[in-house]
Formats: sequence, structure tokens, C-alpha cells
Amino acid sequence: MITSLAYLGIRSPKVDEWPDLVTKVWGAQLAEPGPDGAVRVKFDDALWRLQIHPGEKDETAYIGWSVDREEDLQAVLKTLADLGVTGEVGSAELAAERAVNRIVVFTDPWGFRHEVTWGQSSVPCSFRPSRPLSGFVTGPQGLGHVLLLLPDIEQGHEFFSRLGFRLSDKIIIPGRLNARFYHCNARHHTLALGQCEPGVAGLNHLMIQVGSIDDVGLAYELAEEHGVPITLTLGRHTNDRQFSFYHSTPSSFHVEYGYGGLEVDEETWVPRVYDRTQIWGHRPHPSGKGRPFGIMHPVP
Repeated sequence: MITSLAYLGIRSPKVDEWPDLVTKVWGAQLAEPGPDGAVRVKFDDALWRLQIHPGEKDETAYIGWSVDREEDLQAVLKTLADLGVTGEVGSAELAAERAVNRIVVFTDPWGFRHEVTWGQSSVPCSFRPSRPLSGFVTGPQGLGHVLLLLPDIEQGHEFFSRLGFRLSDKIIIPGRLNARFYHCNARHHTLALGQCEPGVAGLNHLMIQVGSIDDVGLAYELAEEHGVPITLTLGRHTNDRQFSFYHSTPSSFHVEYGYGGLEVDEETWVPRVYDRTQIWGHRPHPSGKGRPFGIMHPVP
């Protein structure tokens, strides 16, 4: 069913701080603002893939997913009903606002709003990076990946597996970390789940991937130059081999800026369990000390 991360929507009182980060550090492109003044960000020929709406506090507004076929939306609705979750077909006005042809919306048991879409609008050859850049890895792999923090990772595994996410591997560090990683296309993981304390859930980070290792190194230098709080230094992960660094955003969640993540061959892939997150690097950076762990909210 679900085949990629289509877009992400955030509400934040610090909308005005986003354009510099997007253009001067990431090298992405600013699209025309939304009707409410939202900052819209292009990573490819899609009209936008990240939207930061004005809001009184930092919130995860919605997570947008794609399906390959229009009829898959009905399969999503049936699966949601089987899971005891109410899904509904979104209006034509909402679909137009999200720049898609059709849309299904639902809220999961942890309070995240999801939008499953078909027919995302794009304009060929319209992406113009804001600085020299090889480009972002999107296409069939979508925007990137998100890591959601849940108080019950086993329940999360059952729920999201039914929607088409397939386990890539786990990282378990007793007493410190319990995380699972799921693919729905060739990207090693489009969704990651992490265990957190009872009563809350949250968005920890969004990963965006570029086509060159030099793009990552340059972004790291630019982040330091522009005072962007780096939370984890350059490093390489054990499970997906991504070379990346992490930084905090103006809106509490984090971004992993990476290159070279493994791709999954569905016919031969065997899930594994790792006992550490990094082969090397990814050390806490002083500028990230005391930063929020993500956008957290109470579980309904």
C-alpha cells in the first residue's frame, strides 16, 4: 500500500527562521508561500515536500504518504477499519491544498495525523537548488524518512506493518535505545520507530539525502558558519550505512542530512539486529546541548 513519504507539515511560531536554513545550508528551493504564509520547500520537481505553517507552538501538523495506484486508497481505508481506526476521504479542497489528486486522512492511536495521497503534482525541470548541489535523492524513494517516538513500539510495529511498512532491521541498546526501521521502497527505511516514555509521542527527525558526500561536508561547514545547532557530528550508521550529521531546526525537531544510504533488494534482504547506532562519529556536538529531543505531544 504505502510506498513513500510524500511530504511533511509542521506548525511553528518560528516560520521566519526557516528560509535561511533551507537555502543557505540545505541548498533546497523555496516555493511560493502557502495561503496562510507557510514556508514551502522544494527538493525536486514536486510543487513542495515540506511545509512550515505559522502556529502558536511547535506541532507535527501532518505526515503525508504516497501510494502508487489510486485504488490503493480504498485498501488503506479497509486496513484502517480492520485496525479500528477511522479513515476518511479528504475533500477536493484539501487535495488541492496538498497538491495531490486524491487524499485519505486519519489519526493514529498516538495522535499523529496521517494523509495518504495519490497523484502528487510536479512540474518537470522546475527544481532549482539554492546553492551548488548534486541534488536530493527523492523520486520513487520519496522525501526521505521520519523517526517517530512511541510509548509502545510493539503496538507501533503491528499498526504500521499492516499499512505496508516492512522491517529492515532493529537497533537495541539495553537501557538506552529500542528502535525499528521499515522500508516501503528501495530506501533502507522510510519510517523508523523509537521507544519513548509512557504517555507521550513525538517526531524526532526528518532525514533528507543528497547525491554526493561533498554536499554533506559542505552543509556541515555551512551549518557551523550560520550558527545552526549541530546535535550529532559527521558519522556513519551501522544499519543503513548513511554518512550524515544531525542538526536541530527552529521548530524543535531535528534533521539528518545524509548521503549513501543502503538500498533494499526485497528479494534478498534479511533483517538484522544491531547493538550500536554508528560505526564511527555521530558524537554529541556542544551546540546541540539542551535542545529539545523532538516535537512531543501527549498520547490521546
